[in-house]
Amino acid sequence: MTLRAVFLASAFLTAAAAPALAQDAAAPAAATAPAAAKANVAAGAAVTDAKGGAVGTIASTDGTNAVIDTGVVKVTVPNSAFAQGDKALLIGMTKAELETQAKAASADQNAQFLASLAPGTAVSDPQGGAVGTIEAVEGETVTVATANAKAKLPKTALAKGPNGAIIGMTAAQLEEAATKAATPPAGQN
Repeated sequence: MTLRAVFLASAFLTAAAAPALAQDAAAPAAATAPAAAKANVAAGAAVTDAKGGAVGTIASTDGTNAVIDTGVVKVTVPNSAFAQGDKALLIGMTKAELETQAKAASADQNAQFLASLAPGTAVSDPQGGAVGTIEAVEGETVTVATANAKAKLPKTALAKGPNGAIIGMTAAQLEEAATKAATPPAGQN
């Protein structure tokens, strides 16, 4: 599953734009540096921090937001978070800082998702096929009812998908696993 975290960088230009904002106190106002060039945010562009450290590359952009792929996470940031550097796009965070922020945002989103699970929630497989619905939520366990079986699963077996809760198996696979779990081993009755 691709990690997508929405991240708004508010202080990204602090380090990158500070030289452009500094001016000699004796210089007239007309001699100030020109406005920074608009960043050319395009797929494949390299992204570095203000000191030139590699952050990642632009995986995609929709003209408003861009997805930075660090090799560890994919993070969506607004195009306005970038400054144009000589050799790469600049962002005001190091790779480690961006990854830490993305992982924290993802963990928060996942916790909110798991807390939102309730009876009646539809569950699908990764391809969007219907698996069943959540019948009960008891602590950290959910009961997923399919057409032919019920399975108790840890909440963490579910993830947020594009249209609700998803599980990593089809309805048939879940039913088979539920049947095996309910059948006592041979010789035990």
